[in-house]
Amino acid sequence: MQARMSNPATILPDAMNAILTLLKATRKGGVPQQTLELVHLRTSQINGCSACVDSGSRSAKKAGETDERLFAVAAWRETPYFTDAERAALALAEAATRLADRTDPVPDSIWNEAACHYDEQGLAAIILMIATTNLFNRLNATTRQVAGQKW
Repeated sequence: MQARMSNPATILPDAMNAILTLLKATRKGGVPQQTLELVHLRTSQINGCSACVDSGSRSAKKAGETDERLFAVAAWRETPYFTDAERAALALAEAATRLADRTDPVPDSIWNEAACHYDEQGLAAIILMIATTNLFNRLNATTRQVAGQKW
C-alpha cells in the first residue's frame, strides 16, 4: 500500500497544530486516558482507518492498556473486560461515528447511559475525542495513509 499524498494536516500550515491542540484539550476533561484511547481505537476500527488503529493501539499500550482489552475492543459488548463507564463511552463512540445508520443517530438510551458515568466536562471530552478521531480517520482513509508510518 502506498499513500496517495502526505497527510493533509501536515501540508497546510497550522492544521496539525490545531488538531493536536484539540486532542490536548480532550485530556483535560477528567476522563481516564485509557478510556479516551479505547474510544479512539473503536472509532478508528469502525471507519477502517488502519493508520489510526495502528497508532491508537500503540498509544493505548503507552497509556497502560493491556493486550487482552485491546484485542477485545471490536467485540466489547461480548467481553467482561470493560467497566460500565467504558462501555457507555464505547457505545457513544459507535453511535456518534455511525450517524447515518439510524434515524436517531444518538438515541437517548445511549446518551443517558453515558451521562450517568460522565459529567458535562467528561462528555465534552469524549465527544471531542470521537470527532477528532473521525477527522483523522477521514484524512487518513481518503489519502490512504499507511499504518506504522510517521507523518
